[in-house]
Amino acid sequence: MTKQINILSTKKLLPNQKQDLLDANIHLIEEDFIETKIKNFDFPSSGGVSEGRGGLKVNDNLIFTSQNAVQSILQHPKCEELKTKNVFSVGMKTKDVLTENGFNVIAYTGYASDLAEIISLIYSNESFTFFSGNLRRDVLPATLKENGITFNEIEVYETNITSKKITKKLDGLLFFSPSAVESYLKSNTIKEEMCFCIGETTAEALENKKIKNIIIADKPSVENVINEVIEYYN
Repeated sequence: MTKQINILSTKKLLPNQKQDLLDANIHLIEEDFIETKIKNFDFPSSGGVSEGRGGLKVNDNLIFTSQNAVQSILQHPKCEELKTKNVFSVGMKTKDVLTENGFNVIAYTGYASDLAEIISLIYSNESFTFFSGNLRRDVLPATLKENGITFNEIEVYETNITSKKITKKLDGLLFFSPSAVESYLKSNTIKEEMCFCIGETTAEALENKKIKNIIIADKPSVENVINEVIEYYN
């Protein structure tokens, strides 16, 4: 009898994503190890002065590094005013959501570090507003600051850790963000489980904890993580 493969996804998956694993005879457990919440914030009309955090204005170009930030902006009453500005984004899914909602994305990459490099090399004379979350990584704002690029930051959503103890014996773990790694390790340990990561930044969060059994998806998407799981176990 073939041993049942048990994997845990640290976020709830879509029905078609779950079906792919089921079709490969992989048993899925899923829990949301982080939750995101849209923040109340304000930004001005183009060229105005914000009444919100730090009196910031919205600059000529916008930066998004997550779909959560995009969803927050889409629900803001002044969203339409931003669609005249050029947008820089991280992630194909983030770019797709922006484009579908009428934003002009002129550059996107898989990682924030690559986007920071492109901005620094090609668009250093432009000004930017970065729509971020409370647990965002430092790499992009730090690089822009080091290169003297004009930018400001408006926090538009927050990520909360929702850790829980998992008692079932697991073969694999699916991680989609460094925050999810932090949340999982708050209540659990990783021993022999294979860790499947959406990208290098998430993998680094594990490597910083001296965890070596890591597989990184070829491209940073949930679907590619699932493909890595199926390929590994079959």
